[in-house]
Amino acid sequence: METLIMQLLDALKGLSYFGIMLALTFEFVPAELVLPLAGYWVYEGKMNLLGAIFAGSIGGVLGPLTLYALGRYGGRVAIVKFGKYFLVKEEHIDKADRFFEKYGGAVAFLGRFIPGVRTAISIPCGMAKMNVWKFIIYTYLAMLPVTSVYVYLGYSLGPQWENAGELFGKYANYLLIPIMLLIMWIIVKRRKLKYGS
Repeated sequence: METLIMQLLDALKGLSYFGIMLALTFEFVPAELVLPLAGYWVYEGKMNLLGAIFAGSIGGVLGPLTLYALGRYGGRVAIVKFGKYFLVKEEHIDKADRFFEKYGGAVAFLGRFIPGVRTAISIPCGMAKMNVWKFIIYTYLAMLPVTSVYVYLGYSLGPQWENAGELFGKYANYLLIPIMLLIMWIIVKRRKLKYGS
């Protein structure tokens, strides 16, 4: 399977930034592979760092948007039937449902940081008919720091870009938790100003 994915990514490399976005639209292609590889392409001088980060963040929204649409227009029946094609199992949906019930619309942001929830979280957002623009903004805000770190690691490691996932796992909490807390603080602050509480 990994060989097939690498062949696909090699073919998409010719499409430059659009190729990165397209690769991330397919949920079966791991972002943990695409983004460091995009960083390596930056290292090779084939792309610009900021361009690769932007393309990766947009692609990181397009994939979840597909699952959002499936949840919104197909409901749970369609998810159970077609979810396997997006590597989403019924237990993932159950976990994401519980998480959505607990945290509401903010899960489109928070869920991206939780293993076992991050892929499936788009589905209950769609089923609950969450405002699509709010979903896109929350998802983009969550994807931007993750994408930036992965692409930068791929760029920094150069030919050793494949070690980015291991390195990311080692330092993810130190890098992402402060960003996540800051964005959550901004969201809470804006809500308080909006509702005057």
